[in-house]
Amino acid sequence: MTKPNNQSLIAIIGGVLAALLILVGFNSYTVINPGEAGVLSVLGKPREGALLEGIHFKPPFISKVDVYDVTVQKYEVPAKSATKDLQDLEASFAINFRLDPVQVVDIRRKQGTLSNVVSKIISPQTQESFKVAAARKTAQEAITKRDDLKQDFDTALNQRLEKYGIIVLDTSVVDLNFTEAFAQAIEDKQIAEQSAQ
Repeated sequence: MTKPNNQSLIAIIGGVLAALLILVGFNSYTVINPGEAGVLSVLGKPREGALLEGIHFKPPFISKVDVYDVTVQKYEVPAKSATKDLQDLEASFAINFRLDPVQVVDIRRKQGTLSNVVSKIISPQTQESFKVAAARKTAQEAITKRDDLKQDFDTALNQRLEKYGIIVLDTSVVDLNFTEAFAQAIEDKQIAEQSAQ
């Protein structure tokens, strides 16, 4: 068996060092794509300042970058409430929103993932906003002044979600339903009015 000479030992050490440098190099940066914002955590603790689009340095091996999609998201939320005249009202809203890229560090600390934001913030705040909006209208006004109902809902929802770093871009009333008894009462009233004429 032949002994490795000094030159081959130096070549092996040089190769190992080169591989380590390459590994450290690839672990020293992160790329944030358009429509994303990142949160740099070092040893599990989120650092201040969101990472916006571009290349960013990060300490190798001890850091992690959580990337959030800050493009427009759509979420459909069912909601129930009572009107001013105590009629049960059910609705379904399509909410277009996005996360404020500057506030993703705070969102990461308080909510965690996007699915947590939807389930713990958007869904319950939609319910509460709908209750506020529906309580201002009678059942008949909810039908005849649907735009006003939506406007009241939008205002309440925007105020509630803004403090969480969630920007509401648009909402749509997908469905609006009353109880069968109320629908029957409206139908009976219309039949009676037509008969009277």
